[in-house]
Amino acid sequence: MGLMADLKQLGIYTHIHAELQALETELLEFVATDFSVLHEPSIHLLKAGGKRLRPAMAFLSAKFYKPDPEKLMFAAMALELLHMASLVHDDVVDESVTRRGCPTVKAQWGNIVAIQTGDYLFAKVLELLAKIGDPAISKILAQATVEMCKGEIKQIKTVHDTQLSFQQYYYRIKQKTAILLKASCYLGGIAGGAPKKETWALGAYGHALGIAFQISDDILDITGEASELGKQTGGDIRQGVMTLPMILALKLSPRSQELYQILNKQAKSEWDVDLARSLIRESGAIQASGRWVNLFVDKAMKYLEYLSIIKTKQALGELAGFIRIRKW
Repeated sequence: MGLMADLKQLGIYTHIHAELQALETELLEFVATDFSVLHEPSIHLLKAGGKRLRPAMAFLSAKFYKPDPEKLMFAAMALELLHMASLVHDDVVDESVTRRGCPTVKAQWGNIVAIQTGDYLFAKVLELLAKIGDPAISKILAQATVEMCKGEIKQIKTVHDTQLSFQQYYYRIKQKTAILLKASCYLGGIAGGAPKKETWALGAYGHALGIAFQISDDILDITGEASELGKQTGGDIRQGVMTLPMILALKLSPRSQELYQILNKQAKSEWDVDLARSLIRESGAIQASGRWVNLFVDKAMKYLEYLSIIKTKQALGELAGFIRIRKW
């Protein structure tokens, strides 16, 4: 189920329907090029859909102030293209073959085209920043990109590290995921002309929600269904990426030694992956991880108290509530 359908069910969709529809059209036109080697994979990525969570958060953050429509649209496009570029590169590193239920660029066109497609999308982000012409927005996205790169390197360096601490995990997901969701809300506030204090609160909300979102993502990799997620489950176990459910299961499971041995394997069979998922589910680590999701969602909701516009609070509050219950 796509983001738009879920937002519609929550009532949020009605606030940003026009903006999200316009975003799709603008993105398709903007990445189009007569160089087919870049055009085809870029269009493939866009047509595969996706959550569009980052532009949605920017639109929601700006919607009830007095946004500059062009600046807001360009910022939302830059956020989505930056996210997409990072995913293309991640798929090369992770050797992923499906995403959003479709073949990855890496799987369909190979590593070289995938890397160049990611670079092309990063370059298009720079083009958008030049169009916006706002140094504050450029600085925020540049800083977010640097932090995302650091987070990816941390993840690569800690593959198969079964001694990974919660603190190390937290800082990794802060850089890999939360930083861009924070930027999404913060940029929405800037483009919407929100007061400085409220722009800060929007960014803090985005950061807390980003942590909750990534933990819930890591939970779904253990508990979810491939048909709903649009990608193979158990990917983190397969790749040796330690996540919160694994960290907690190693402490909670009565069969922690068995789980430890599986997670330490460089190459895992599908039987290993299935057994590890079962051990994690049976350990109580999923419920414990869910409590961390709730903690950060509650934190995000607290920041909404700084906002003066009731509709903004309600819409972002509904989005936060959705993170608690998401199934994809």
